[in-house]
Amino acid sequence: MLRTINQPKLISLFCLSFLLASCANHLPPRNEHEDRIERVLLSHELQIDAGAAALELPRRRVRVVEQQTFEATHFAVTRTYERYTPYQGWREVYEIPLGAIAVVAGIGANIVNIAALGRLPERVTRGWINYGIDGLNPVMNVESNGRAQQNLARVTDVQTDKRIESNNLPWAERSVAVFAGEQEYALITNALGYADINLLDEPFSDTDLSQVQQLLITAEDENHAIKGQAELALSSTLRQKLTAAQPLIFAELEDSDISDWVFRIKKLSTLGFEEEANNLEQSLLFLTRNDPDLQKDFIALLLNKTPR
Repeated sequence: MLRTINQPKLISLFCLSFLLASCANHLPPRNEHEDRIERVLLSHELQIDAGAAALELPRRRVRVVEQQTFEATHFAVTRTYERYTPYQGWREVYEIPLGAIAVVAGIGANIVNIAALGRLPERVTRGWINYGIDGLNPVMNVESNGRAQQNLARVTDVQTDKRIESNNLPWAERSVAVFAGEQEYALITNALGYADINLLDEPFSDTDLSQVQQLLITAEDENHAIKGQAELALSSTLRQKLTAAQPLIFAELEDSDISDWVFRIKKLSTLGFEEEANNLEQSLLFLTRNDPDLQKDFIALLLNKTPR
């Protein structure tokens, strides 16, 4: 009676053992290759190119560049995937008979291959037999790339190179501070990181620079993590010229006559401020556009008093 009762349990245990013993059919592994770069930041700073250290003219174009230096390590990465055909028991219904046929066909192909002096391809001689054996195995399905699954088995990193790299990016459309004595002025760089300083134009035109010996130019990010600065010395000659040029440029034009106009233009040219002299001349020509006679007299006197 005990033996009869235990028989279904024995059958269940046998089936469970059979299912647990069923295994996947492993396929050749697959490798993926890629290059990977690891960068370690070594330095991050702002460089301000202000040209010559001394300022002899009222204009200067400065450029701000964000400079980053990295240690770049290059790796060749290989990912190896284990591939297999997962076991599905119901497929044995057709794999077993097909496996028997494949074994017989493989044996026949090997006999023919002997007569053909080994000219038959290996996928026929050995491949059919392997397929047949897998098909006859009740705990294994035949290989199937269409049903194949994969697991990442390992990742291998091989260092191929290590070098120092630098990035130079313009400090584009960012703020630059210019200190003239106790006064601070804000300039905005253009898309290439350039900012123009003109001591005879806003915002410097309202400042008495006669006692200012240098300009301090600084740039700093919002987090105060990186900062750059440069200094421009103002020569005493330039400061004297600036003091003389300011009233020539900014004094009212309509309250003076054409002789005063010509004097201003000639004096600015003599000081070496040719661009300011040209700008003043163009402003006066525009101012007299509605009075042809006055404009004619102004041009005549200008040609007579200056070599322009």
